[in-house]
Amino acid sequence: MAVAGLPATHFPMQLTKHWAGQVDDYVIDLAWSPVAGGADPGPGSASQVTILAAASAAGPVTLFAAADGGRLHHLPGHENGTNCLAWAPAPNSQPSTLISQRLLTTGGQDGTVKFWDATAGQHTASAKLGSNWVEHLAWVSSLNPQLSTFNSPLLAAASGRTLAFLRRDGTIAHTFPPAPKTVSALAAQPAGGAVAAACYGSVTLWDADDFVAQKELPYANGIHALVWSPDNRWLVSGNQDPSVHLWIPEQDIELHMSGYDGKVKFLSFDHTSRWLATSGGRDACIWDCTGEGPEGREPAMLPHEAPVCAVKFQHTHGLLATASTDGVVHLWSPEHRSPLRATVKMPTPATKLAWSPDDRLLAIGSEKGTVYVLKCEA
Repeated sequence: MAVAGLPATHFPMQLTKHWAGQVDDYVIDLAWSPVAGGADPGPGSASQVTILAAASAAGPVTLFAAADGGRLHHLPGHENGTNCLAWAPAPNSQPSTLISQRLLTTGGQDGTVKFWDATAGQHTASAKLGSNWVEHLAWVSSLNPQLSTFNSPLLAAASGRTLAFLRRDGTIAHTFPPAPKTVSALAAQPAGGAVAAACYGSVTLWDADDFVAQKELPYANGIHALVWSPDNRWLVSGNQDPSVHLWIPEQDIELHMSGYDGKVKFLSFDHTSRWLATSGGRDACIWDCTGEGPEGREPAMLPHEAPVCAVKFQHTHGLLATASTDGVVHLWSPEHRSPLRATVKMPTPATKLAWSPDDRLLAIGSEKGTVYVLKCEA
């Protein structure tokens, strides 16, 4: 898989193939296991190996070893299909039993959330939320230091109009009143304490400690995506109308940017909370969210020759990966005068992009079920 296009002097970064794996259908979700303390521990016991989980739309979930793509486990997932997956956070300090048992959660078309011990490759618990598909999962940290380590954080799970908080053992901590419409997106507040839940017409901030609504944020249209800025200042929705809407919930401030060619389904903030990347056409848009925010400013346009189908910033570095429906994946540095850093052409369009915890590997899920892992090197 070669870097295509411009001379090497224009590409100080390189994306090279590290390994590739295969699942049995469209890659519907993709996520790396978290690392305690936020850094990759390097070689060690099997329990400390970084894992890439890939969910196939047909149902099974495959766990790959980051080092070489070896299959660690093949989980049966959900009957009729898996929709989403989420790793439980790895806190800085945990009882040793919880460190060794990497907890992965999945939501499926069977209306169930399943809990898996990813180290052993075993199913540990299930929570039935109803007959509607479980399409959104988000782990939410508590701000109450008196809550036990085992029960915090909680898993927010959405099935149709139902939103529930689940404990690590699969028991239900709380079920909220039914939403007015189907819950269309979830985003946990980075600092903890709340989860934002969107449906047609509004976003609600639900408290993770006492389960009350902290704030209602009206929006008179459909919402496809939600993201918080890492500094907790901005909550952003990607919308059907098509547009991007921003709130500063603590100050009751909201901004709006429209003019997109299509629905905005993909959003990503960089680690500094300055740059917001969005889809919505043949260009990835980059908005500067410093100061009073991006309203009234012109975004930077990062061009593709086909509609953008994924955007993802690194965790602690400044590179942005974008993918388009023609199979092209670009790597950008938004702060540079010439931001394009590398390009690869995939055999099939990407469905998901995911950076490894140390930002050295970019995982790409594809429509044909292939999972590509690329090294990002200077």
